[in-house]
Amino acid sequence: MSQYAVVNPATGETLREYPTITDAELQEAVGAASSAFEDWSRRASVADRAALIARVAALHEERKDALAEIIVREMGKPLDQAVGEVEFAAAIYQYYADHAEEFLADEKIELSDGTGQAFIRRAGLGVLLGIMPWNFPYYQVARFAGPNIVAGNTILLKHAPQCPESAAAIAQIFDDAEAELGAHDSVYVNIYATNEQIATVIADPRVQGVSVTGSERAGAAVAQLAGQNLKKVVLELGGSDPFILLSTADLDAAVQDAANARLDNNGQSCNAAKRFIVIDDLYEEFAAKFTSVFTDAQPADPFADGTLLGPLSSTAAADRLEEQLGRAISQGATVLAKGERSGNFFPPAVLADVTPTMDAYREEFFGPVAALYRVSSEEEAIALANDTPFGLGSYVYTTDEEQALRVADRIDAGMVWVNLVLGDAAELPFGGVKRSGSGREMGRFAVEEFVNKKLIRIA
Repeated sequence: MSQYAVVNPATGETLREYPTITDAELQEAVGAASSAFEDWSRRASVADRAALIARVAALHEERKDALAEIIVREMGKPLDQAVGEVEFAAAIYQYYADHAEEFLADEKIELSDGTGQAFIRRAGLGVLLGIMPWNFPYYQVARFAGPNIVAGNTILLKHAPQCPESAAAIAQIFDDAEAELGAHDSVYVNIYATNEQIATVIADPRVQGVSVTGSERAGAAVAQLAGQNLKKVVLELGGSDPFILLSTADLDAAVQDAANARLDNNGQSCNAAKRFIVIDDLYEEFAAKFTSVFTDAQPADPFADGTLLGPLSSTAAADRLEEQLGRAISQGATVLAKGERSGNFFPPAVLADVTPTMDAYREEFFGPVAALYRVSSEEEAIALANDTPFGLGSYVYTTDEEQALRVADRIDAGMVWVNLVLGDAAELPFGGVKRSGSGREMGRFAVEEFVNKKLIRIA
């Protein structure tokens, strides 16, 4: 079987295989992206680049139903969530089209001495390589490609091997937009490359930076190669986000938010709530209600109306989660709920009494498994929340505004959400600290990652 293939996780059926790019074709792809930068992206006005991205946004909206069906087949996302992902991707592209002029405007510097003027002018660096994961096939690409193309860069995009059909659909959208607006035809280039081939792309002097979203292992490997070749790298890796419940005026609503934060995308989201840290006097009632609500969502056909939980993305993903869960139980974790796996359909599971001696205490569970922790104080909650190698997102529920900000200040994470979940938006920066990565995507900060902030001083 080809490395790039659509394997329906609901059925196990291989629907289509895609050939891996040849070495010669890969060199042509890098050359085309480099030519697009020299001949169009660095010469085009910000308005022209923004117009291209605006058209990409519109084409996502026009084709959203077909695009959504593709990723249901590729990675098992429930259909309504798949449509929502396409719509979010379109919103991200449109956000950068709308704000490109503002974000890339010259920045004046007040001189301490002398006459004349000085300012910072932001310009693209050149060809960028994006290495994207399977769990959000459109959204992940949008938050990388959108800001960087309006900034004047061109894109080589290696998608996950199980997402070749959505990768082709995105490439077609860019091809169509480029043709309609008279842009160079290789501002965005899709490559079905192997990991070995990607190493040569990172080393290529025409490539100026790399962004990778994926596992710690993938991030470390790419960062090592990028460092060896003195290339800027942005990393968005794993997470084991805490959901801290200290007080609430509506426990049922907090419970529903907690379940939603764990179930989104079949539990396969880096910034999903995964560890539920609950104050003593709320713990018993929260545990009972959460377990009931969480396990009400049983795996079902991802194409069916109302499905909240589809299959995991692949047999490998289901095997890994099953092994992790079994190991946690064998090491002494208490099982509050657990069902029986059927193929790649994995029912929700709830664990308690996970201790620092267990692997589960510091591992990321990428699927519908939740771990509950009881704490006696705010201090203990913060210490437990931070006792992880990850630092992506976090959630704090409290009725005390001062406590919310106090806790937010002390949590080691790139993002803190207070009394809400699933609040991501195009204008809000996304990224983490510690082993969750470095750099930011989304918001205005995404435009800053891969630009030359060029000083121009005029006497």
